[in-house]
Amino acid sequence: MDYYQLLEIESDATAEQIKEAYRKQALKYHPDRNNGDAAAAEKMKSVNEAYAVLSNPDKRRDYDLMKDRYGSSAYSQFRQNYSDQDIFRGSDINGIFEELARTFGLRGFQDIFKETYGNGYRTFQFRTNGMNGRGYVFTGNPGGGGQQPIQFPHLEGGLGKIARFAFKKISGMELPERGRDTFDTVRLSPEKAHAGGQHDYTHWGRGKKIKIRIPAGVAEGQKIRLAGMGEEGRGGAEAGDLYLKVHIKKPIVQEIKGFIQNLINR
Repeated sequence: MDYYQLLEIESDATAEQIKEAYRKQALKYHPDRNNGDAAAAEKMKSVNEAYAVLSNPDKRRDYDLMKDRYGSSAYSQFRQNYSDQDIFRGSDINGIFEELARTFGLRGFQDIFKETYGNGYRTFQFRTNGMNGRGYVFTGNPGGGGQQPIQFPHLEGGLGKIARFAFKKISGMELPERGRDTFDTVRLSPEKAHAGGQHDYTHWGRGKKIKIRIPAGVAEGQKIRLAGMGEEGRGGAEAGDLYLKVHIKKPIVQEIKGFIQNLINR
């Protein structure tokens, strides 16, 4: 699977072109226009995923790195580092669905996502002190069984704290809060980057050394995801993830030259 091909765009497409391509595909494969066609429903899920990745600059950059490095197997490599929750967290898909619903008289985000991904989430809206917002919470895996702590993958307007308070008032539920993702750099020798394998890494946030697995052929700038190794969650929620950006060491002379050049350019 190739995200760019799914949206029928070129790899240098602008943000607006990506959004417009998604609108076109979402309208084409919208369940209300396909009479329960299972193939169209699966295509809709793939298109949703492609847009969620390519519309996010960080996720798109990681995916592009995988394409440069792994070619046709980029998707499988990318999904080793990104879960469904990671991919859809922060996406504005819900807003686009509501826009299509208003324009073409189709069902909106809540109905479609419940039908497509299952009943493991709830949506809400609130107004308070002249502000308003809406969002959705996942209570399980999209399209899968099993319960997980409720999470906020997306809240419009940056009103997360107010929304959590409002949701508690409305539903009587105390929402756990997923831990934040954290970021660091892992420095590798060219030999280790090429061969891969186990690598000792000092997790300063938790004050201990751990062994991590380096994929063979890892590239400069690529990110390695360590699930559950970010900040601890609150109220029983899962921890965030730790993302390690790969830096491949150069000969010491080149490192010094690069350091000096960075100082000059400041």
